[in-house]
Amino acid sequence: MDNTYLVRLKAYDARRGHLLRRYTYAGIKFQEERGWYRVEKPVADYLRTVHQLPGDTYSPLAFDVSTEAEAKSLDATEADEARVKRSASDELKLSAARPAGTLTTEDLPKAEEKDTRRGKREKD
Repeated sequence: MDNTYLVRLKAYDARRGHLLRRYTYAGIKFQEERGWYRVEKPVADYLRTVHQLPGDTYSPLAFDVSTEAEAKSLDATEADEARVKRSASDELKLSAARPAGTLTTEDLPKAEEKDTRRGKREKD
């Protein structure tokens, strides 16, 4: 297995230009939702050069190509980023409250509202 690599089609994200959801090469159908595929070195070398838009060398690359250790590291990083909620066992920083007497927008005087139909200000 020394001559193999793990590859996956990058997740669909139109904002970043990742538009491919399927790609077929050398009889292998790569699908975004399936995740990692183990392929031989020549296939991996070709997939490193595939861009999201055929013939456009400025478009983003279509595949993540990595060794098994790099793939595990990527998965761990993505799992950490996907976890938004913090638990009680996490190291949490103190969320300090504002000191008393701090000026807020509620303390500012209210501006007079304009009557836009007539161009006149309303009087209290």
